[in-house]
Amino acid sequence: VFLLGPSHQHPMRKCAVSGASSWETPMGDLPVDTAIISELFATGEFLRMDKDMDETEHSLELHTPFISVSLQERWGSNKCMLVPIMVGQLTEEKEKIYGRILAPYLDDPETLFCVSSDFCHWGARFGYVWKDHPGEIWEAIQWLDHEGMKEIESLEHRRFRAYLTKYKN
Repeated sequence: VFLLGPSHQHPMRKCAVSGASSWETPMGDLPVDTAIISELFATGEFLRMDKDMDETEHSLELHTPFISVSLQERWGSNKCMLVPIMVGQLTEEKEKIYGRILAPYLDDPETLFCVSSDFCHWGARFGYVWKDHPGEIWEAIQWLDHEGMKEIESLEHRRFRAYLTKYKN
């Protein structure tokens, strides 16, 4: 299971792979696929997360109980392995590079991808207070997130990139 999530605590212009051999979850440990991690790191495009980076980022860990329960019970603990990837702020060029690197894994029917969407973080604390939508703030946030989802579902990279550029969400 490839688990991708945005980096909140560690500004970076690349992606980073976990340096751990397993991830502890409330539902039991999930082993990390260190062989695939090594393959990804060998491309020269990935940073390696240290323990502090692994432990301070919530966008990845919040999915692990679901993965642990739903997949380990189905496949057994010896088959479900995790490939945690923290995603930094990427240029369009870097997005294409990571897309090419990850494409063979995405094509593998034995592999699943879990992507933390982590949409709108509203408020001064996050530096985002866009509101050019009638109604309440929660309605504007909902509208923004649904617009982003539509662009993702279109499977057209340019459309989602244009959404990000326009709304900075």
